[in-house]
Parts: sequence; structure tokens; C-alpha cells
Amino acid sequence: MAKMDKKWVVLCSTAVAAVYATGYFITETEAVIQPSLQQNQVNTLTNQMSTGSNSETSRTAVTANEVKSTDKVQQTSVYRDGVYEGIGSNRRGSIQVTVTIQKDKITDVEISQFAMHYSEQDVVNMPDEVMNKQSAQVNNVSGATYSTEAFSSAVQDALDQARNT
Repeated sequence: MAKMDKKWVVLCSTAVAAVYATGYFITETEAVIQPSLQQNQVNTLTNQMSTGSNSETSRTAVTANEVKSTDKVQQTSVYRDGVYEGIGSNRRGSIQVTVTIQKDKITDVEISQFAMHYSEQDVVNMPDEVMNKQSAQVNNVSGATYSTEAFSSAVQDALDQARNT
């Protein structure tokens, strides 16, 4: 086997390092920019929900007794009914989820946006795990620690928005 000239070894190593560094910085930059844009969208959705600008809500006539009974239900429940979006991110990217809560129970979890450095297949079963456990604390997937953490953080973000205060 012929021996490679040292100049070629150095040149090839430098090229590989440059390609890797470029990919790393592009991924990290996207991860930093996307959450700030998405946070604005979530804040808009949250403000619409908290001000009651939902057209169905504004059309419903509610008597004083119904308001009192609703207040009691909301005081004893942990979460408010509705659809909430949460974002989880780290240096490997971000995940956005949509969590639906009805009668204090997580009824649906969807991954609405996946912008991680790794494959979405690593977290595809996690929405079912959240609904089974009724918690954002999911089991870590070996080899997809960053994706697992971002997903868990996104679900917790949505649950924090839904929490009765």
C-alpha cells in the first residue's frame, strides 16, 4: 500500500474539519433564531386565548350561575382546556409541539415542527408516551438525548401555559 504524502493528509483533514465546522455553526445559528420567531407566534396565540377572542366563546351567552360553576371547576383543575403550543430547543435545534388539554387531561400531542440536527424518527413515539403518562417527563432515547430533552421541554412549555394560576 502506497504511503500518502503528508501534505495530502493535512489538506484532507483541514477540508473535513471545515465542512464539519460549517455544518455545526449553521445548525446552531438556526437553533438560536427559530425559537425567538416561534416564541412570538406562541405569545400571539396565548394572548388570543387569554383574552377570550375565540369566536365560539364570544357567541355563547352565559348566565351568572354558569359563571360561578365554571369558576369552581377552574379553581380545582390543574390545567385550562384548550390547545397550547410549546417550544423546546438546545444547541442541536428545536422542536415545537401542540398539546390539547380537555378536562384536566392531555388528550393530544403533535409535533408541529421539528428542526433538530437528528432524525425525527427518534421522537416519533414520544407523543403517545406523554398521553400515557400524562406528563412531559418521557424516557430518554439512547442516541437522541438532545431531541428527547427538546421534546420534553416543549411539552412542559405548553403545560406551563395551560396551568391554572
